[in-house]
Amino acid sequence: MTRDVCLNRVDRRGINPLAYFVYWITRALFQPFFLIWFRMARIGREHIPAQGPLILAANHRSFLDPFVIGTMARRPVYYMAKRELFSHRLAAWYLNNLGAFPIDRGTGDGDSMATARAILERGDCVVVFPEGTRTRPGGLGAPRRGVGRLALETGAPVVPIAVIGTQDVRRGWRIRPHKVRLRAGRPLTFPRVEKPSPQLAAAVTERIWPCVALQWEWLGGTPPLRRVAVVGAGSWGSALAVALARAGLQVELGCRTQAQAQRLEATRSNDDYLPGVALPARVVPLVCEALDLAAADLVVLAVPSRELPAALAAHGARIPRRAGVLVLAKGLVAPASPAAAQVPAIGRPAGGQSPTEYVAAHTAAGTVACLGGPGHAADALANGASLVVATRDAAFGHQVRAALRTAGLDVEVHADVTGVELAGAAKNAAALAAAAAAVRGPNAAGAAAGKVFAEVGALAVHRGGRLASFTGLAGAGDLVATLLADGSRNRRAGELLAGGLPAHRVGDELGQEAEALHTVGLLAAAAREAGVRAPALDGLARMVDGEVEPERWVATVTAPRAPRGARAA
Repeated sequence: MTRDVCLNRVDRRGINPLAYFVYWITRALFQPFFLIWFRMARIGREHIPAQGPLILAANHRSFLDPFVIGTMARRPVYYMAKRELFSHRLAAWYLNNLGAFPIDRGTGDGDSMATARAILERGDCVVVFPEGTRTRPGGLGAPRRGVGRLALETGAPVVPIAVIGTQDVRRGWRIRPHKVRLRAGRPLTFPRVEKPSPQLAAAVTERIWPCVALQWEWLGGTPPLRRVAVVGAGSWGSALAVALARAGLQVELGCRTQAQAQRLEATRSNDDYLPGVALPARVVPLVCEALDLAAADLVVLAVPSRELPAALAAHGARIPRRAGVLVLAKGLVAPASPAAAQVPAIGRPAGGQSPTEYVAAHTAAGTVACLGGPGHAADALANGASLVVATRDAAFGHQVRAALRTAGLDVEVHADVTGVELAGAAKNAAALAAAAAAVRGPNAAGAAAGKVFAEVGALAVHRGGRLASFTGLAGAGDLVATLLADGSRNRRAGELLAGGLPAHRVGDELGQEAEALHTVGLLAAAAREAGVRAPALDGLARMVDGEVEPERWVATVTAPRAPRGARAA
């Protein structure tokens, strides 16, 4: 069945008894099934007029959406469907009789828009999905201006509708009994304009879409990211604040002191940590105690792993359940006391907790994610970066990815939180090892980095992580960037250790935290308690603690090892 035939049959459906018969028979069969199998709840049906031209503007999550939305109205509905669905003759005939007509997505299909206008002109109802395609998982997608144009050209009222649950009903060919809910808001009306400009159509769409979002959030859908609170105004915290502000979000940047906040506000830059980058108007520097965490949709914890306990002790109780937390730390959080470090509490991973586990245990946040990959602050803003968001909440991960992509950053979403976090910790430890061993040449540096990196990888696998996270952006990619970056703190820390500077003085020399110095000992302890063989990592930890001279440790890195199981003569 050709596209023109489908459009023509929809135009003539008012005088086509067969189409009405197919439509009402299908509805008589499907509606009871939806009510029983999906426990479908329909809220706000009283807002849908029983007659007259009408546009139903809805979000789109599943192939099932047009069918369940059709049961909201006590009248036949028409809807646009992607052209590919009409490639099979029988399917095209059936969908066409249900009121569907094809549209070429992304092309401003004039014929399909003309058909929609004709349907509305004769007083019928059209379902429009402003997102243009199915959006899942996560929050709502960005609307296109077609619905605004249609509302202006026809003067038809627009009823915003949200549907939730349909994305979870299908697994393969199986249709599962998952709860589906719909909610309609009050009709919106706009003056009729014969030839609306694209700007006017977009403005009307921007009036319609928040009303759909209101129904979506009422049903419990993932709210959009609007407000962000960044705890920590270091280089990466400041860079993410700038990036998220560029994506259109309102950002509060939490500073350590009132003096720092006032300086950033006065100069509109963070010259100590991110020189040469202007803070956008959407970034508001505040002392951390003044952050409005209760209003934040996203809380970014941009503090080193060693400072996480203090940060959460001060601010964790103010993070709301509805907020998501993004953790930037790349290390482990030490147990609460030296005794706990030797005898871990039940359920606590040996050697300390990962940052996301610690945050999840000490806040009421609904979901927690970590950020990995090669992300050096100034370079990410100037030249872009490829990052990894690791979370077990796919919807939240895709929200964060969408925001960072809008800011010009390439982002992948992974579920391997353990692997990504330990890959970041391994990167720091390997960079420290390579720099400390470089005094004996590139072979020793490469051996030190490779052995430490592999040993932490074995620990990650023991804890349930995947080695693939170590070979990708979060591991190998981040390690290369750290070794090449001019301002790498962990590499510089290794060089200072090799030069004889004690570990406790490295932070003062750098002016910033080198996270590897705190992490290496915890990683070594975790490997020992897990039964993971890690001689290079253990030797590095002893060097950091001052138990072994750097030269002596470096000598052991490339020293021949006795075969496992061999006995001394």
